[in-house]
Amino acid sequence: MASYFIGVDVGTGSARASLVNASGKTIASHIQDTITCRDPSDHRIFEQSTTNIWDAVSTCINICLSTSKVDPSSIKGLSFDATCSLAVCDFDMEPIVVTKGDKLGQKGDRNIILWADHRAEKEADLINSTGSVVLEYVGGTMSLEMEIPKVLWLKKHMSGPLFERCQFFDLPDFLTYRATECGSRSCCSVTCKCSFVPMKGWQAEFFEKIGLKELVDRDYKQLGAANLNVLTAGMPVGNGLSKKAAEEFGLVEGTPVGSGVIDAYAGWLGTVAARYKENGQLSEAIKNVDESLGHRLAVIAGTSTCHIVQSKDGVFVNGVWGPYKDPVFPGWWMNEGGQSSTGQLIDFMIKSHPAHSKLVELGKEQEKNIHTVLYDMLQDLKKEANAESLTELTKHMHFYPDLHGNRSPLADPRMRGSFVGLALDDGIHDLARKYYLTLEAIALQTRHIVDEMNLKGHSIESIYMSGGQAKNILMMQLFAETCSMPIVLPFDHAGAVVLGAAMLGRFAAETQGKKMNEKEQNHLLWNIMVEMTPPGTIIRPAASKREKKLLEAKYKIFREQIEIQYRWRKEIEEASKD
Repeated sequence: MASYFIGVDVGTGSARASLVNASGKTIASHIQDTITCRDPSDHRIFEQSTTNIWDAVSTCINICLSTSKVDPSSIKGLSFDATCSLAVCDFDMEPIVVTKGDKLGQKGDRNIILWADHRAEKEADLINSTGSVVLEYVGGTMSLEMEIPKVLWLKKHMSGPLFERCQFFDLPDFLTYRATECGSRSCCSVTCKCSFVPMKGWQAEFFEKIGLKELVDRDYKQLGAANLNVLTAGMPVGNGLSKKAAEEFGLVEGTPVGSGVIDAYAGWLGTVAARYKENGQLSEAIKNVDESLGHRLAVIAGTSTCHIVQSKDGVFVNGVWGPYKDPVFPGWWMNEGGQSSTGQLIDFMIKSHPAHSKLVELGKEQEKNIHTVLYDMLQDLKKEANAESLTELTKHMHFYPDLHGNRSPLADPRMRGSFVGLALDDGIHDLARKYYLTLEAIALQTRHIVDEMNLKGHSIESIYMSGGQAKNILMMQLFAETCSMPIVLPFDHAGAVVLGAAMLGRFAAETQGKKMNEKEQNHLLWNIMVEMTPPGTIIRPAASKREKKLLEAKYKIFREQIEIQYRWRKEIEEASKD
């Protein structure tokens, strides 16, 4: 009987389950939208519900089973990945409301503070003033998108008894907890987002200094208890699927569940082992987990973008999260850069332009995706202007893209967007130029992150893409030109992340009940990645000398825009003092 595995990916606005075979072929897949709640009077607020997400996950898995007609007994393992959002429940698994106001701390469905939620700015400032060793492992500055600032915000706004009954989970860990009723946490989640220090564990002095002594006094029970209760990626959790979860999913009780990862790390799993076809030839696979993997940067680009690279030794990069030890492979370190708003930014720039309705109308008339309409329009504009490249169309326009703050490498949530080159133009051609300029700005910022990583000790030579932006070939070519390195695109841009989760499901199935050392674990997981990752395609840099000079000039201006914003902010702060 053939063996199958299920990966579950919970993104910012949807849940997806894929049922795959041992070679990584997707047999069935389904996506279900999830609900994000906003506060009309506070743009910082983004909240979700574990009940809504769990229902969506259950629907996805059941539909995969019904459409594939695969017998549930053939599903040998599953695992989860999810956004790094804070899920809160009590010790009976009942959701606890995280919305400010009278219902905060009571039982209720709005119990997730999404990663994009920026309410905890003051709490992050307090944490970053401590000088704790914890900060050394998050690039020197803790982001307000991480979990401990959010936990501290809840503590400040809840009564003591209500806070005491809360359990706090990074969302991937909540999903494994809900599936298995086992409280083990993943090394990926607690190390990357919950201030668990590599080789040192929870730091009592840090929690006491920031006002979370309660967590220490309760032996970190609210965060997942003792240091030994932390599993590396894909290790079997508890006794597998609980009876309740198995009934909800339509699967067999006890089916192995692999310790989950943050969605970006699932994207790393699902892409970096890929070979690619070029000139009819298939590139060779790396045979073992070794330092050559450090030449490959995984870029997971959806609503936001994450940039992940592995290294044998910990590399400290200011403004880049990490180094994190053991988030995927035991004994190896990883760094994570990021852009808080990329796919979201592209949508915003298109939808907020006065010509948006005209663009939608053209898309319907031409029966094309609006991005294709914009691409065709840019090619026409290039031809009309007798321009050598699209970059020439926007050479006197400069856009700095941090409308939602900077995650890396500045680690400054106060950064904001800026635009130079505005004209008295609100037509469809102006929208096309600003669309291209937005793609260009995202690419320039990617280079900024890569440059900082390599400057501090990494040796990135290629980028392995996944996520929705990977299907935008115009943007991918810009990445190649701007960063001066090849871009490897996945076989399925949308499926790479959920495939990474399915790989961990297979790993859990093959390690269940076995004792393995780190080398054996790493060898097995790497072989699974190689076997299950379909070949991708490669885009190599192809810019002319003239376009390359333009992009270099634009990169220099991009960096100057940062310096100018800091200088202007300082001048305004000085002028605002009494």
